[in-house]
Amino acid sequence: MNVVVDWDGTVTETDALHLVLLEFGDQGVYEDHEARLGRELTLHEVIAGEFATVHAPVAEVAEWVRKNVRLRQGFLDFARRYDPVVVSSGFHELIEPVLEREQVQLEVFANRLDSRLDGWRVLFRDEAACSVCGEPCKRSAVAALDGFVFVGDGFSDRCVAQAASRIFARDGLASYLDGEGVACERFEDFDDVARRLDGAAAT
Repeated sequence: MNVVVDWDGTVTETDALHLVLLEFGDQGVYEDHEARLGRELTLHEVIAGEFATVHAPVAEVAEWVRKNVRLRQGFLDFARRYDPVVVSSGFHELIEPVLEREQVQLEVFANRLDSRLDGWRVLFRDEAACSVCGEPCKRSAVAALDGFVFVGDGFSDRCVAQAASRIFARDGLASYLDGEGVACERFEDFDDVARRLDGAAAT
């Protein structure tokens, strides 16, 4: 069974990118860009604009993330059992320190950072427009998978979730899919997701 998970707000209890911007970035720019997401700005434009306000060395921010970001209940057991692929609009430099802290090795598809003192530059994993949504998105990371279960929570998950054979969703993703008439299963934690996957496997 192929399982694909979003990172920020899905694997993590709180969106770690938001936490980093609150600690190291510009809150005003964050609020402005989030309000314009999907209307005046693409996801890539929002990410690039928000993280251009971060000037701290990436090593300093990564260490802060390692100390402060917490994983959602049940994820470690879930990761060891299902070996999910992480597909994130965040950054390798901020995801991998948390996985290392927890001694978990997973395949990660994410963006990378050029950490500059005049503001971080985002090196996007894929700039090609998706044939479905028209923007660069997470679908390209799962193109080689022969069916998959997706677990996610937010705006960046909208397109890729609809390519999955089964969707577990929470927060904004769940509300969006409900509005689109796309079937999904709401979840609270990864113990919840594992129980339902186990139930499906037993039938």
